[in-house]
Amino acid sequence: MSDLTLQQRRAIECECARLVNLYANLNDAADWQALVNLYIPDGAMARPSAPDVLIRGRTAILAAFQARAPRATRHFCANIVVDVDSPTAAHAQSAMLLYSGTDAPLVGSFHDRFVLTGEGWRFAERRGLLHFR
Repeated sequence: MSDLTLQQRRAIECECARLVNLYANLNDAADWQALVNLYIPDGAMARPSAPDVLIRGRTAILAAFQARAPRATRHFCANIVVDVDSPTAAHAQSAMLLYSGTDAPLVGSFHDRFVLTGEGWRFAERRGLLHFR
């Protein structure tokens, strides 16, 4: 990416990786409004349990989280690799481990697309996949 310096690319990578980690923390805190604000207004997400079902838009994403029964969770994100596509777009893949109450841990991954907005870097799309139940 010749139009960006190494320092600019690393800054974008850092900001996008921060979003992945912040998302996990807000999810565990059940702070749905703050979590939804990490998306662009017409952003989309697919839960790891339903990777082919896209939920589009902040309002719909918020409703999906609010409709879930309350539960204690702890998400661990690792192997976050961000690739910078341009000064205003990037994508990433990361591994996820989820502990929830007495359920067995779930192992999955996320495939993310990010865009730079007036609010900073945000998710354009977040798709989860489960690999082990």
